[in-house]
Amino acid sequence: MSSFRVKGGLKLKGEIIPQGAKNEALQILCAVLLTSEKVTIHKIPNIRDVNKLIELLSDMGVKVEKVGPESYTFQADNVDLKYLDTDDFLKKASSLRGSVMILGPLLARFGHGRLSKPGGDKIGRRRMDTHFYGFQKLGAEFHYDSKKEIYHIDGKKLRGAYMLLDEASVTGTANIVMAAVMADGKTTIYNAACEPYLQQLCDMLNRMGAKITGIGSNLLTIEGVKKLKGTEHSMLPDMIEIGSFIGMAAMTQSEITIKDAQINRLGIIPDTFKRMGIKMEFRGDDIYIPSQKHYEIETFIDGSILTVADAIWPGFTPDLLSIVLVTATQAKGTVLVHQKMFESRLFFVDKLIDMGAQIILCDPHRATVIGLDRKYPLKGIRMTSPDIRAGVSLLIAAMSAEGTSIIDNIEQIDRGYQYIDQRLNALGADIVRID
Repeated sequence: MSSFRVKGGLKLKGEIIPQGAKNEALQILCAVLLTSEKVTIHKIPNIRDVNKLIELLSDMGVKVEKVGPESYTFQADNVDLKYLDTDDFLKKASSLRGSVMILGPLLARFGHGRLSKPGGDKIGRRRMDTHFYGFQKLGAEFHYDSKKEIYHIDGKKLRGAYMLLDEASVTGTANIVMAAVMADGKTTIYNAACEPYLQQLCDMLNRMGAKITGIGSNLLTIEGVKKLKGTEHSMLPDMIEIGSFIGMAAMTQSEITIKDAQINRLGIIPDTFKRMGIKMEFRGDDIYIPSQKHYEIETFIDGSILTVADAIWPGFTPDLLSIVLVTATQAKGTVLVHQKMFESRLFFVDKLIDMGAQIILCDPHRATVIGLDRKYPLKGIRMTSPDIRAGVSLLIAAMSAEGTSIIDNIEQIDRGYQYIDQRLNALGADIVRID
């Protein structure tokens, strides 16, 4: 197990390029199973979750070739379906949450899917009912072995159907779309997720020969086709990393330029951080954040405390609530952070409280942060990263604190942020990786 030793109180300066989007990569990589032709993908982030999925695809018989620093080609012309029955497949798939999205392509192209219960962040129950509801509406039969925690799905002849999803699940929508693109007839998905990453997936599938309309809305229509072809695709910059850098700049009083952020695809993320009092300038597609000694949280028009809550797109992404929370600890003012989707995601605040933050954990879903306005800096401590987003929030807290902090279990951070220590050290941070 590795750790970070972080020297706090240093101001950073310079330019940083966001990595390719992790959540998009997990969908796009699964989509290569839909065709026997070659697919080229650019801006693939070098992070644990993505690398494990690429390894899993390779073990399934997909030909994988690295053709550049962030570019790969994939060709699934000889997929070994017998590998799905091995313990090695089940073990590797269970360690990766994104592995669930191989089911849609497998059903669409081969009529069969098998998967052990996926792992991932320990942020509360993350049900998969939406995925299986969609598969069943398309005519697949679902079986769950509760003793071995293995899902078996048979879908020899998928047929288009109308469905109203019980939740606008991003991975659920992606999985159903990939299953439906080669189903017989028309599929209509209402209450579909419409995040930019899902838009990217649908655009890629259309370039491969799919017929998807309604992209960017919550009503998708899919006309099934017999076969898909190869294509070339580039990932969006990771919006979660961009938001993390905005919060980090404010907390550490740093002057940072985030390059090629594709601002028009960020939704309300920049505006939400502006409401936290963080100044920023848009310079083309770059975000410039000046050094700020103080930043003040807005109130609502009637003077009541600002609430920042997660919501389905185009609402505020739940992956950035941890960043908003830690950023608020040194702001002037008070904010209520309301995490609706996961019941365990706010439990990392005890570490921030140990560092000196003033936070009231109202319940598993809500935390009130009373900003210290830098009058009382956080202090360095030893702590453990519980999940990807909380881990980076603790890293930001440690970088702004007085003294030195140790963050254990940084494998969680490595799952979502590539070379994070090297990239931040290039800006002036002092982060040492300890094995």
